[in-house]
Amino acid sequence: MADLNSFIENMPKAELHLHIEGSLEPELMFALARRNGVDIPFKSIEEVRDAYQFSNLQDFLDIYYQGMSVLITEQDFYDLTFAYLTKVHEQNVIHTEIFFDPQGHTDRGIPFADVINGITRALEDGRKKYGITTRLIMCFLRHLTEEAAFSTLDQALSYRDRIVGVGLDSSELGHPPAKFARVFDKAKSAGFLAVAHAGEEGPPEYVYESLDLLKIDRLDHGNRSLEDADLVNRLVKEQMALTVCPLSNFKLAGVKDMRDHPIRKMLELGLKATVNSDDPAYFGGYVNENYKAITESLDLTKAQIMTLARNGFEASFCSPAEKQAMIARLDAYGA
Repeated sequence: MADLNSFIENMPKAELHLHIEGSLEPELMFALARRNGVDIPFKSIEEVRDAYQFSNLQDFLDIYYQGMSVLITEQDFYDLTFAYLTKVHEQNVIHTEIFFDPQGHTDRGIPFADVINGITRALEDGRKKYGITTRLIMCFLRHLTEEAAFSTLDQALSYRDRIVGVGLDSSELGHPPAKFARVFDKAKSAGFLAVAHAGEEGPPEYVYESLDLLKIDRLDHGNRSLEDADLVNRLVKEQMALTVCPLSNFKLAGVKDMRDHPIRKMLELGLKATVNSDDPAYFGGYVNENYKAITESLDLTKAQIMTLARNGFEASFCSPAEKQAMIARLDAYGA
């Protein structure tokens, strides 16, 4: 296992499912709370870590939105994003596609411009300093209204050159993708790509809605697709990539034991599964920790690890030439 861990650590990788707000480490949360004079309900970094125990998605979201309250200025969003890029550069991530939740900030009175300017300034500096390529995806919070999503989309249109796609996240149960079909239709018409969280806690039906109504280009999570053989066949046939987040599934109790995680079965079925960290500060690990957890628990081979990494590059929103260059780099490393 030590050899495989070393192989994982040094392997070039992509990350396609990362909520930038979910990379807010306790140390930075405390620093920003002090800088901005924000009261948070924790007395120490250890107390924050102790609070990161969740039994379901909603438990996590409650503390996630609480942590978000320390993000106020453009510089805060810069510091958050650059800290993430620094961390994943150390893990040999060479391309990352980052989600951000503007509604979680604009609803608190933070200007949309401050959020996106801070994030994109850090992405540009990360490219210059670390050579990491990035894409930015704006998510709609599904527990809010369709009207609120339309308003957020209208604000995003001014930044079309910086945002590659739109997504759908937050509380899945009770908020089917169909609720946002018209918003996604407008976003696609404006030239945005589309992704959506579906089949994490929600049923396979939510995956069908994401495919047919939202017309997604990539599926976030998708674990519960395995409950429907016809859906699995369709996802394989369409080569629809799944951005799977193993430690997130375990921490949120979607998977009770990592030895039962479905990602190996996904590969065996021919699904284009990828490995991602979701909200690494909260779920106990970045991309490498996710690869290591499934490799150890599921006894993955080097070839399977390489397939997962290759899927990540193939499923990215990069140009064909960029994908080819990254896959060539991966193949050279594997050889």
